[in-house]
Amino acid sequence: MNEKQREENSQVNPEAKKTEKDYSKYFQAVYMPPSLKDAKKRGKEDVQYQSDFSIPEEFKGLGNGKKFYIRTYGCQMNEHDTEVMAGIFAALGYEATDSTEDADVILLNTCAIRENAENKVFGEIGHLKPLKLEKPGLLVGVCGCMSQEESVVNKIMQKHPHIDMIFGTHNIHRLPHILKEAYLSKEMVIEVWSKEGDVIENLPRVRKGTTKGWVNIMYGCDKFCTYCIVPYTRGKERSRRPEEIIHEVRQLAAQGYQEITLLGQNVNAYGKDFKDLDYGLGDLMDELRKIDIPRIRFTTSHPRDFDDRLIEVLAKGGNLLDHIHLPVQSGSSEVLKLMARKYTREHYIELVRKIRTAMPNATLTTDIIVGFPNETDEQFEETLSLYREVEYDSAYTFIYSPREGTPAAKMQDNVPMRVKKERLQRLNSLVKEISAKKMKEYEGKVVEVLVEGESKNNPDVLAGYTEKSKLVNFRGPRETIGNIVKVKVTKAKTWSLDGEMAEEAIEVK
Repeated sequence: MNEKQREENSQVNPEAKKTEKDYSKYFQAVYMPPSLKDAKKRGKEDVQYQSDFSIPEEFKGLGNGKKFYIRTYGCQMNEHDTEVMAGIFAALGYEATDSTEDADVILLNTCAIRENAENKVFGEIGHLKPLKLEKPGLLVGVCGCMSQEESVVNKIMQKHPHIDMIFGTHNIHRLPHILKEAYLSKEMVIEVWSKEGDVIENLPRVRKGTTKGWVNIMYGCDKFCTYCIVPYTRGKERSRRPEEIIHEVRQLAAQGYQEITLLGQNVNAYGKDFKDLDYGLGDLMDELRKIDIPRIRFTTSHPRDFDDRLIEVLAKGGNLLDHIHLPVQSGSSEVLKLMARKYTREHYIELVRKIRTAMPNATLTTDIIVGFPNETDEQFEETLSLYREVEYDSAYTFIYSPREGTPAAKMQDNVPMRVKKERLQRLNSLVKEISAKKMKEYEGKVVEVLVEGESKNNPDVLAGYTEKSKLVNFRGPRETIGNIVKVKVTKAKTWSLDGEMAEEAIEVK
């Protein structure tokens, strides 16, 4: 939306029909805290689709001679949001720095999915206070999912007055305006929209590296699982137009990217909000597989929306990888009902059967929560038995912790912490056991590895990932970085593989 449109939007007739929501307030206020009540709403208003983002002339040069630093917490969606904010900073004239000490603007891009992530952010906010006192001209901001929570914003206002600005997940494209207000204002600038969300195209990006790229295909979630804060922090499900996505992927292919990951809070609900065409994730993947890029992944799936069309397209193979992350959360139908997952254990197992019938070599990974309110020992045993039956390659496992504002937070958290920890330990032992078994199968085999760079533990060793997302460490020439090469696995570990370059020549794409 350009400035002329924004002015027109701010002059909405107050007598307009009540069925048409007045969005003008979202462009006027400097102080706009989040509203959990508004964030819970799902109206029938059309998503505002804006394809003409640009930096207004008045803001160009705002960052000349200044540096910015962004610390990112949480998921790939947050990583992608950071790429967009870095693009906006660059367009304003700022330079990136990897140190808070010489930064003129520091942003903490936050995650609200778990209590531990929130605690880390508040710890960092406290650590930044001495630096702020030392450099009064420094701007410190908090953005991302935590900013969409009323309780978080209230806590920052009350206990951390050295924070200069707070903005939410729907406000990233407003960063130039927020920065200018923060420079001019003596008060904390808060702009957190609780509207259901827009789609903003043509946003600048500074991507990390030139090997793997993230591509948002949709935003938000309408599933409202009882434990999850995401539908409130990310808004309603809204999909980007397929032509915009296809264009972006083609650009990445032309720039030499070897792998892209399609992102969405509930990625396989893509297209369900379109009113003018019948088009889903399967249709999009069917078009993307024709683009000359070696690997295409997507995350994260919800079992409710994993349909037969998507399975049919993935089974065509090629550059569409059959490594599928399919969160189950619990193996008990009763617990799944309490979680409002809207599927049963039986439905999930049938979905796994369909996937493996179409793709016999498919690799599945998952998310599991232990200690959900009212989870019994028998129900936890059902989770263990499901894990054994499916034989996931790996899993992200968590102890349940209540998130304020979610329905589960009102349930009695009646599973003692010692029981939660014991269950997590038992689950993790099973995860480790099966992961080691799956990894052992790779010994002696030749795998294709997308080389990402040096190993974190040894600069003389290179590291990369297979199509199945297995980490491989091997010795090889540095010119292989950014390419897909063949590596023979010599040793399997629980979470990674060691190997040596195969005799075949480097495959350059």
